[in-house]
Amino acid sequence: MQLTGSEILIECLKEQGVDTVFGYPGGAILNVYDELYKHSDEITHILTSHEQGAAHAADGYARATGKIGVCFATSGPGATNLVTGIATAYMDSIPIVAITCNVGVSLLGKDSFQEIDIAGVTMPITKHNYIVKDVNDLADTIRKSFAIAKKGRPGPVLIDIPKDVTANKAEYVKKIPEPTVPSKEISEAEISEALKLINEAKKPYIFVGGGAILSDASEELRTFVRKVDAPVTDSLMGKGAFPGTDPLYTGMLGMHGTKTSNYGVSECDLLIVIGARFSDRVTGNAKKFASNAKILQFDIDPAEMDKNVLITQGVTGDIRTVLSILNGKLGQLDHEEWNSKIAAYKSQYPLSYHTDILTGPYVVEEIYRQTRGDAIVVTEVGQHQMWAAQFYRYTKPRTLLTSGGLGTMGYGLGASLGAKTGMPDKVVVNIAGDGCFRMNMNEIATAVRHNIPVIQVVINNHVLGMVRQWQNLFYGQRYSATVLNDAVDFVKLAEAMGAVGIRAATKEEFAEAFARALTLGKPVVIDCQIGPDDKVWPMVAPGKAISEVFDEKDLEEGK
Repeated sequence: MQLTGSEILIECLKEQGVDTVFGYPGGAILNVYDELYKHSDEITHILTSHEQGAAHAADGYARATGKIGVCFATSGPGATNLVTGIATAYMDSIPIVAITCNVGVSLLGKDSFQEIDIAGVTMPITKHNYIVKDVNDLADTIRKSFAIAKKGRPGPVLIDIPKDVTANKAEYVKKIPEPTVPSKEISEAEISEALKLINEAKKPYIFVGGGAILSDASEELRTFVRKVDAPVTDSLMGKGAFPGTDPLYTGMLGMHGTKTSNYGVSECDLLIVIGARFSDRVTGNAKKFASNAKILQFDIDPAEMDKNVLITQGVTGDIRTVLSILNGKLGQLDHEEWNSKIAAYKSQYPLSYHTDILTGPYVVEEIYRQTRGDAIVVTEVGQHQMWAAQFYRYTKPRTLLTSGGLGTMGYGLGASLGAKTGMPDKVVVNIAGDGCFRMNMNEIATAVRHNIPVIQVVINNHVLGMVRQWQNLFYGQRYSATVLNDAVDFVKLAEAMGAVGIRAATKEEFAEAFARALTLGKPVVIDCQIGPDDKVWPMVAPGKAISEVFDEKDLEEGK
């Protein structure tokens, strides 16, 4: 049957099972929004306060549900406002499809009103992108885009559609998409070499990254850990793939990782890396990283092998498939002596903080206690992000949503709206610093408008905390442009946008405020007043090996 481009777009979204779109309308995309209006009973549209919020919401929806997130924006500034959100998804391998509309085909390349070459702008930060100049190509392009976003290593895809293409007509025939099935082709030689390294190791350590979550490999990972009988650490992106409450779990690795994990990885003789890419925040000085170990890496993307750290052996393939094959071939190993040594490190070097006052770590631990570890925790970027990684024990995948690769301040609130929309039965908490909250606090209005009951916790130290921490430790306490000494009142701000605002200055006040927020069923902002000089411990100084990790006690003792 003959349909307009806008009709074809909506029908293709329905083919793909899309039930929610996050976006912001404008002139070039009006035809699409007019058609979307007619299908509002099938596709929910969440009108965000800013296009960047729409991109982050699509990202949060994708991370929380495992589905593909979708966002809309109009041409020119509407499209460019998506860029940071698309880049955030690209760096963390999150499948989203961003759909923008542009000026008519005849106006392209003429500096027309609100024209931008968004395909050119986003080329480095998408898996693929398209500009569709012929309506006859539209349906197949949309179908390809969804397949590309999900297949292999996931990532964002952008489709730019000129306005006249959304009005022109073409023949449309419905197609049911084929399910995305990971390739089962894994090199037998690579598996054989991996088994040899694992069986020969006396002191193996398992390092888990976000790939284990993206491939839904948590069950296979738990079986693998039991068979190898090795301690487990993770990256920020890998949290929840392996339970944070398990005795073999030793905490995060890297710049703000635990001493146990940093020392253990530095001493192991085999580091088994599962879906992680050796970020500089994990490795510290890459030349000194795991220098006593052979390195065995599992990753779906062969480009990650030997990219940041030279490895001994790699196995390329879907993580879930790789682990399933290895689990079928591995016998039960025993590393009791090595595990006992690591357990002693855990007892000797626990995470700690000042318990007499309200602090960021206390806030996170209280959220964990009251939610019984069953919330979806979203974060912005900075000190609060690290505290959320350290002090909330994630036991399931897709329960910590955070910008790991790009480190996007302003990510969390939009992402929390997407997560809550996709997982309405889960408690969703966004943890922010006051600096980050200022970047996206307009999305509280979105939460109220659509009755999305997220809990926004602002750990408010009146400074840009992580930057200040570096200035304190490495820049002679010269606090250049990091003090937020203004009169912004987040409680009044929340109330002005229709949310509930609560201020907490003590541990007791926060516990009471959060308990109340859990019962309200509406957007809540909790302004937590903490000191300006709370720091994230432990820490690895820039350029140092992770074995040189230090904490507050070491600093006081001059170590």
